[in-house]
Amino acid sequence: MTSDTPTSDPVASGPPASGRTAIWFILATILLDAVGIGIVFPIMPDLMLRVGAASTADGAFWGGILMASYAAMQFLFAPIIGGISDSLGRRPVLLLALVTLTVDYVIMALATTFWWLLIGRVLAGIAGATYITATAYLADISRPGERAANFGLIGATFGIGFVMGPAIGGFVASFHLTAPFWLAAAFAGLNVLFGLFVLPESLAPQNRRAFRRRDLNPFGAILDAFKLPGLGLPLALIFLFEFANMVYPTLWSFWTREVFGWSTALIGLTLAAYGLAVAFTQGVVMRLLIPRLGEFRTLIFSILCAIVAFLVFGVTASAYVLFVVLVIAALADMAPPTMTAMMANMISEDRQGLLQGVIASLGSIAAVIAPMVMTWIFQGFAGPGAAIYLPGAPFLFSGALVLLLLPFFLRLGR
Repeated sequence: MTSDTPTSDPVASGPPASGRTAIWFILATILLDAVGIGIVFPIMPDLMLRVGAASTADGAFWGGILMASYAAMQFLFAPIIGGISDSLGRRPVLLLALVTLTVDYVIMALATTFWWLLIGRVLAGIAGATYITATAYLADISRPGERAANFGLIGATFGIGFVMGPAIGGFVASFHLTAPFWLAAAFAGLNVLFGLFVLPESLAPQNRRAFRRRDLNPFGAILDAFKLPGLGLPLALIFLFEFANMVYPTLWSFWTREVFGWSTALIGLTLAAYGLAVAFTQGVVMRLLIPRLGEFRTLIFSILCAIVAFLVFGVTASAYVLFVVLVIAALADMAPPTMTAMMANMISEDRQGLLQGVIASLGSIAAVIAPMVMTWIFQGFAGPGAAIYLPGAPFLFSGALVLLLLPFFLRLGR
């Protein structure tokens, strides 16, 4: 632990000025990263049509390939980045990732073919260490009993960025389709400058470990994490939950365009509403529930919310119902940070980067497979030749999967 260990309110007067500044940078990094991601989501249907997609269902398929390529690179590089940050420190890894993201958005802005978009997504996947290392950084400067709430702050900040991103993207795209990418590049570049001046190193030299050859193998890092006592079941469950939850980023824009015929601006509005709900849930609700219910009961409550949201989205054709269920879906987003905190409290300081890298890597595997599965289901039930027209089928699939996992989540209480 460093001397800048924060109190339960990480931005209050407790920690020294350098610790508070570091936390603000971590939150700013997550915020700007989320804004950059959120800016892109509302324009995905139009972007895919621009590079040659024949229909909404076809565009969803090609958009799924972009998401899968991003996730595949993150899977290959996340454990490596986590191991490097455990060895060299968090600061250089964070700054390099932000520089790479800046380059990615410039490429996306200049791309005129699908293949250039693919190159941009590959670079962004390699730079996916931003979230991983930021989480490890926060683990470094948080006491064990505060990690769940502080990880919730990351989720809340991401939610705020998700409010801003789609709203900005939907508005800016009205001037030019590529304008959101230029804006995202500017945000990422400014954050690089911010970090150069204000970010101290969080991992003390005595808490570092040597980078091993095995760290170059993402499967080896995952196997190492599964061998740590008690982590096998929660790691498997967080992987499967993230797989089911990928239905939202993969299909939301295409599903709402297909079912409701919404414009880019309106798609951005619903994504912004969801981000606002997530920010409130993880920044306020989660910090109130955990001290009262405990981590396990909070986790089970969020899993039940996920099941309800998936099943309702699967069958609804009402915009009013959609906005109500968005709140329930946001409550479900307490599950990943709660499970992450439960696992972080089970391991030593010199393994925090490894754990966060492996969790992100498992999420990346889910994000490689899920877009292919979800878009295939969407094409089968929403394409021109669909035998049964049911665009919400991917949500029903996710709901059924999480429902089957519920008994295993209940076992975590033992």
